Amino acid sequence: MVVEARENGAAAVAVAGGGKGAAKLTVKRREPELVAPAGATPTGEKYYLSNLDQNIAVIVQTMYCYKAAAAPEAAGGGDAVSVLRDALARVLVQYYPLAGRLTISEEMKLAVELTGEGVVFVEADAGCDLADVGDLDTPDPAALGQLVYSVPGAKNILEMPPMTAQVTRFKCGGFALGLAMNHCMFDGMGAMEFVNSWAETARGAAELTVPPFIDRNVLRARDPPVISFPHHEFEEIPDVSDTAALYGGQELQYRSFCFDPDRLERVRGLALADGALGGRCSTFVALSGLVWSARTRALGLAPEQRTKLLFAVDGRRRFEPELPRGYFGNGIVLTNALATAGDLLSSPPSHAAGLVQDAVRMVTDEYMRSAVDYFEATRARPSLASTLLITTWSRLAFQDADFGWGAPAMSGPVTLPEKEVILFLAHGKERKSINVLLGLPATAMDAFQELMDAI
Repeated sequence: MVVEARENGAAAVAVAGGGKGAAKLTVKRREPELVAPAGATPTGEKYYLSNLDQNIAVIVQTMYCYKAAAAPEAAGGGDAVSVLRDALARVLVQYYPLAGRLTISEEMKLAVELTGEGVVFVEADAGCDLADVGDLDTPDPAALGQLVYSVPGAKNILEMPPMTAQVTRFKCGGFALGLAMNHCMFDGMGAMEFVNSWAETARGAAELTVPPFIDRNVLRARDPPVISFPHHEFEEIPDVSDTAALYGGQELQYRSFCFDPDRLERVRGLALADGALGGRCSTFVALSGLVWSARTRALGLAPEQRTKLLFAVDGRRRFEPELPRGYFGNGIVLTNALATAGDLLSSPPSHAAGLVQDAVRMVTDEYMRSAVDYFEATRARPSLASTLLITTWSRLAFQDADFGWGAPAMSGPVTLPEKEVILFLAHGKERKSINVLLGLPATAMDAFQELMDAI
């Protein structure tokens, strides 16, 4: 099991094309404090994390920006810091594992020590207006990272709390909520349910719309483990193209590429053009196949280079029986597709899309339980060598995070957790467009830009 703090290039370098005006951002933080649950919670025991939680123990940083407005009546007219702090204490009574600390269990797996000590909470002030942050279409880790609190000096995830929260006030009266949450605590759906529950609590709700289902034992491995699939998602692929030298020698750039409904339909039309898919292809399948092939070409991979595509499939309704409503944990399973660079780039778009389509269909109850059992038997972690990992946030309801100041004016990621990750984000008021967000070495990004401009 890997418990290293992974400070990869994606989080450490200057970014071209970041939020407009974000360079003006200067933030003064006050001393961090601990927000403990407002009521009694279980302590003195270890909280079980499933094998699906073990696979993705990385820190995910997100932020929500709110314009100036009157505080909600339910909050007694308090300012954003006090409202969010008090509501956090109350919601932690039900989400009490977040108030604990990561540890290693007797099984030598990640678990949570239920200490009840609380979430690290930081109050901060920015020396500019919220408008100076610009948009969040392309993250700017150097600037926006000031809006999220990271524990200084932490050498591995065991030294990092499961979650930190920072509330930053701006001169205009607006504020930003920056969150750093360990993915082992929940996937995107679970994280949004938590944030929305926190927001409901801030607005004075007596009960949560979706209370958390805490017990993760429903995803325990079978005894003995039954591995019924090959699980190439864990496979280590040799970097025969020496992309490590490319990433090591150039600045990593972030860009986002917007696909509106018309452009998405063109991408889908390319995948369906030769009839190989039988007239059936989702937008996700077509877009994933396109960016997999385009990134492969942009990186200049050797024809014999094997390349892997990973993406998460929400298993909540695919498990038999379905996971309980409000399941507090990772209900996602990684599926995979493999191809050589030469095979991808010499074939029509339908080929890559077909590989993605097959990977989606592979995710059944038995496949997911086989993945759980595979980790139990091997303790292997999905390898990102020569890999593209697509994460889809386009269905996550960021706009529902209303703490009493209305929907966030902006929300999104502060950085990508790994250089191999591409995010699909919903875009526009009707959320029908998709922003494709990625980071690449400078020359590869220019090549990727040319390929996208041709669509």
